[in-house]
Amino acid sequence: MAKRAFDGMMAGIADAIAYANGDDSRGRVATPSPELDVAAIRKQTGKTQDQFARAYRLPIGTLRDWEQRRTQPDAPARVLLGLISAEPDTIERLVQQV
Repeated sequence: MAKRAFDGMMAGIADAIAYANGDDSRGRVATPSPELDVAAIRKQTGKTQDQFARAYRLPIGTLRDWEQRRTQPDAPARVLLGLISAEPDTIERLVQQV
């Protein structure tokens, strides 16, 4: 197992060096997820921060951090926010059942 892991790391390093030297075929560039406008999603629901946090069972401090862009939602939170944006009433009802 250790040799396979080492070989994988060395292949990655070789790809990175090739990419740095101009070989686009061997490089992979991660594209960051676009920032979510959490405040806009909340405002779309017509809720205050406190109401939104309670409705979707989010810590109020976390919501404030997202809205003030001190932090970004992680992948599961991004999914939840996307669902809220698409179907706020349905998601609120479902979350309240959990």
